[in-house]
Amino acid sequence: MKAKELCEDIRSYCRENADEAVVKKYSKYFKEGYDAYGVSRELLADKVKSLLSDKDVDMKVVLNASRRLVKSGKYEETSFAIRLLKGFSQQFDAGTFAQLEKWFEIGIINWAHTYVICGDLISQFLEREIVPLQAISDWRTATNKFQRRAVPVVLIKPLKSGGDHARLLAFIEPLMLDGERVVHQGLGWFLREAWKLDRKQTEAFLLKWKNDAPRLIFQYATEKTTSFNSRSKDMNLSLRQVRMNIL
Repeated sequence: MKAKELCEDIRSYCRENADEAVVKKYSKYFKEGYDAYGVSRELLADKVKSLLSDKDVDMKVVLNASRRLVKSGKYEETSFAIRLLKGFSQQFDAGTFAQLEKWFEIGIINWAHTYVICGDLISQFLEREIVPLQAISDWRTATNKFQRRAVPVVLIKPLKSGGDHARLLAFIEPLMLDGERVVHQGLGWFLREAWKLDRKQTEAFLLKWKNDAPRLIFQYATEKTTSFNSRSKDMNLSLRQVRMNIL
């Protein structure tokens, strides 16, 4: 199968299974627009499974087709690109990463796809050391705000897997003055997870930036941390106190 044929097959399937009710259901979650066919998650998953079982659909075909799918702007087409590529994760190499990061230049335009790309694809390159952390260093100044958002989001898995806390905090630091809300949300999420693993370092980082960084970062970083260890006398501040000092 050629890439063009795969794209045509996917688009035909999407048109045949389009449902305006599905579009209406999910459009409210995308403030910047939601261009979708309205294919249910179940039907999309079924088609992905079917395609991955086809011996004529290999990684080369998927990578070539993905550029067309992601560029289209249609929500489900990008979802197909992500899910199909995930099916070939054992074949990932540095070349795959180079092609994948170009997706941000041509069509990654929402938080949902950014989240899935980070969790299912990019994180594998870092955790398996296919590429070094520095491979995403330029993302911090990328034109696409969702590529910048991807930096803290993709670091959550390495953080939870025992990554160097201080190193990862230092890596996100250039983003702390970013002007985009979606980046603030990603940073806040990362910092919330970081606090669960190392309160002292994370609190020091939050306090360092409290007078300069956007408030939304701190709101997201502290919004769900309602459980505190009152017996920890060696802690300078609980995150609740940090929140009070920051906000």
